[in-house]
Amino acid sequence: MARLIEQSVLEVGEGILEAAESMGASLWQTIRYFLLPEARASIILALTTSTITLISAAAMAGTIGGGGVGDLAVSYGYQQFDTVAIIFTVIILIVVVQAIQGLGNALARRARNGA
Repeated sequence: MARLIEQSVLEVGEGILEAAESMGASLWQTIRYFLLPEARASIILALTTSTITLISAAAMAGTIGGGGVGDLAVSYGYQQFDTVAIIFTVIILIVVVQAIQGLGNALARRARNGA
């Protein structure tokens, strides 16, 4: 997650940093008022990606006994040959991931437009 946020911050143009420096902003002022607001949309998308990756890892951990939706799919769906349980858990995961992705995209769009 730190690498994704670092990449988002590195995308900020040099002109923004030069403008902050020319206005006499300190390091912390540059970060607070120039760097983070410019990188906000990209940081939101990075956090969205990290959250979805965490959900997929948790589902995979469930397949080896870690609990959660993955464990439900394996215990009831695969081991007991219940196709409905597998389809239901997959649909739940798809809906949750799509909801998180949609929310992340909407927040990033809003951050880009300055609203």
